Formats: sequence, C-alpha cells, structure tokens
Amino acid sequence: MTETTQMRGVLSPVITPFKADLTPDANRLIAQCRWLLSQNVGLAVFGTNSEANSLSVDEKLMLLDMLVEAGLDPKRMMPGTGACALSDSVRLTKRAVELGCGGALMLPPFYYKGVSDEGLFRNFAEVIERVGDDRLRIYLYHIPPVSQVPITLGLIDRLLKAYPGIVAGVKDSSGDWNNTKAMLDAFPGFGVFAGQELMLLDNMRNGGVGCISATANVNPGPIHQLYANWESSEADRMQADVAATRKFIQQFPMIPSLKQIVAHYSGDAGWARLRPPLVELTAELSTKLLDGLAERNFAMPGLPKVQKGAAD
Repeated sequence: MTETTQMRGVLSPVITPFKADLTPDANRLIAQCRWLLSQNVGLAVFGTNSEANSLSVDEKLMLLDMLVEAGLDPKRMMPGTGACALSDSVRLTKRAVELGCGGALMLPPFYYKGVSDEGLFRNFAEVIERVGDDRLRIYLYHIPPVSQVPITLGLIDRLLKAYPGIVAGVKDSSGDWNNTKAMLDAFPGFGVFAGQELMLLDNMRNGGVGCISATANVNPGPIHQLYANWESSEADRMQADVAATRKFIQQFPMIPSLKQIVAHYSGDAGWARLRPPLVELTAELSTKLLDGLAERNFAMPGLPKVQKGAAD
C-alpha cells in the first residue's frame, strides 16, 4: 500500500437531509457537502450519522451519483457501502469505485450475531472479488457498540494478507483507545481512523491517519486544524478545545442534535427532519443544546443558507 492510495485527514459521516415527504433532499446535501469540503473535511456519506441504514440502496446510488455530477471531488468521498445483504454491498461498492471514490467504508453484515471471523472474511472477500477492480480501497468499519459484530485483529491480518492494498484501513468506533492502539501497533502503515476527535491527537501521535467523526458535521474547521497541526506546540490545547465541544454535544441524542444544530445555524428548519424511527429533539432538549453552544461561542462560519421550503 502506498501513501498515494490511502485516504487521510478528517472526514464527516454527512447527515442526510430529508424533504417534507421524507425523501432524501439532494440539493441540501450537495450544499452541505460543499461547505464541509471548504472546511477541509472529507465526505463519509452513508455513515452511521447519515441515517444510512434508513436509506435504500437505490437512494444511496442516486445521491452518490448526484454528488459527483454536482462537481464534488469523488476522491474526497468514502461512502458507506457495507450492508447485511452481500448483493447490496457489492452493488454500492462497485458504483463507488466506478465513480472514482477514494474509498469505501464497509460495515460487516450486522444482523446475525456471534458470527465467526471465517464468515466475515468470506463476506469481505466476496465483495472484493465480485467488484473485481484494483482501484477498490476498503476501510473496515469497527463499531461493536452498534453492530455487535467486531472486526478483530485476526480478521484484519487475514484480509491484509489476501488483499494487500485493497484493504486499506479501518475506522475504529469502539470508543476503546486500547483497541485503536492495538490496531496501530499490529499493522504499521495501515490507515487507522479514530471514530471521533476525542482520540485524534493520540491516533496521529501513534501513526494513525485521521478521524471520521459525527461532530465534524458541525465543527469541521477546528477538528481539521487539530489534524493539520498535530505536531505543533498548540496541539494539546486544540485537542482540549475540540474535545470540550464534542463532550457537550454528545450529552444529547447525536443524530437529532447534529441536524438541529445545522437547522439553527443555517436558518433552515427543514434540516431538523429525521426518518422514523428517529425523532427530533424535544423543545426542551433543543433549547438546552443551542443555549449551551451559544455560551461556548460556537459558530459555523460559511454555512450555506437554504431558503425555507425551497427544496421541499
């Protein structure tokens, strides 16, 4: 694996806007992605905080095509392509490669629990073989608090030996620094992304390549600045600052909170919509969230303003 084929930096699992009829809103998504790129943050569309598993395969393909058609750089995209159905994973991953995406973030098939590393190896191997393209770069998605299907060190080792270069990295959303450190130590040069910015500085100091974080949706600039300046004398202070913002926001339900923040700072109430079974913040929680951010002088400079109802 070479540095030129490996994604690095801060990526956002971009929140997905919905119209009043709960269909995906491509215009709002394109505007939001442009803003994130302007803040030097890459696009992990169809991640956990994108409500990815509330979207159909056809909806994801449509949105991905529209992002690229709108002129957004596919090399800065790492769409989530892992699914319970093998055929869905293949279809999504193949399209991501065809469009020139920098990588594909792949959940394991997560419905069946207690599956073996052998079964998981066969799943990832089938996707790789069926896509059949040397441009493919897979980033494994380890998120056992949600999937309950872990990506073990033994599985990573086997995949790296079978598909060197194609299996390019991992997002570790275990929340366990010891696990992230074990990945870094076991696989030098492997593209290890921390699952949030609380571990970004430690990850960089130990050979990691960045982070893929929910709160990069709303605080992208400062998180990128930490990534870009991790070797500077200001790095520890910068880490403390982004950690404080993250810890405040994560006291609230994450996806509804991210959408409420964007709705408030853009002046576009449509951003607050979620697909069931997720629901918006209560008025009380919304007030606590936004008042707390105001007290911290939180800002989202350059965030696009979308006219209310324009995309509904």
